[in-house]
Amino acid sequence: MTEARGSAAPPARHTPGTPCWVSLMVHGMAATREFYGSLFGWEFVPGPQHLGPYVRALLDGQEVAGIGQLPPDRHLPVAWTPYLSSDDIDLTAETVRLCGGTVGVGPLDAGDAGRLVIGSDPAGAVFGVWQAAAHLGTSVAGVPGTPAWHELLTFETVSVAKFYETVFGYEEEPVVSADFDYVTLHAGGRPVAGLHGVGHTLPRDRGPHWMTYFEVADATAAIRLLTDLGGHVLRPPHDSPHGRVATVADPEGARFALIENPR
Repeated sequence: MTEARGSAAPPARHTPGTPCWVSLMVHGMAATREFYGSLFGWEFVPGPQHLGPYVRALLDGQEVAGIGQLPPDRHLPVAWTPYLSSDDIDLTAETVRLCGGTVGVGPLDAGDAGRLVIGSDPAGAVFGVWQAAAHLGTSVAGVPGTPAWHELLTFETVSVAKFYETVFGYEEEPVVSADFDYVTLHAGGRPVAGLHGVGHTLPRDRGPHWMTYFEVADATAAIRLLTDLGGHVLRPPHDSPHGRVATVADPEGARFALIENPR
């Protein structure tokens, strides 16, 4: 993880390429809402039903994330998926295909909220694309319970970074190190996401995947609460240059990270 910083509310309309939303598709909506509501203090309101039952999570009345219901006959991985902003989603979808990625869903309309695509990069990591209309995306940042950073865990960064740079117009900032394969993606002159090449240490049951970091006030306390709620600790809280970080999973197995930023 690199510069995960969210000290101010994001702009009204997100710069293209910026993670603007994060969404989770699950089997048990009621239990999942109870888990994240208790963990992060989220409340929920109905969202667009274009892919089935869906709710938006609110923190103090501001939109943070989405949770949807997987169809019972779809055995898909339960995972948090970041949505990257686009001003022309049809062009973005075509560019994804031309650059070796896959478009699995869309482009399709989500009512008057906007248009979406769900795709995957050439290594297989799933991501979303969002072209905003009425729904601009996450509207609060920099406080506990909000997404703080998005990081792709993949085999190696060189070819994958080229894909994301071409599709979304990112500028790259590689870490110059013989034993640390990391690239920070910049959009609009600021860091917005990271790519971490970890070789064959990727979980065999997951492969390349995006990881969302959620900010918490106290990582140790958040871990205690998470386990009490039925979540799992995959890597206990540890100090990093950017704060205390823990890797965890919810009761259905969706992986995410908790970060306590240094004050």
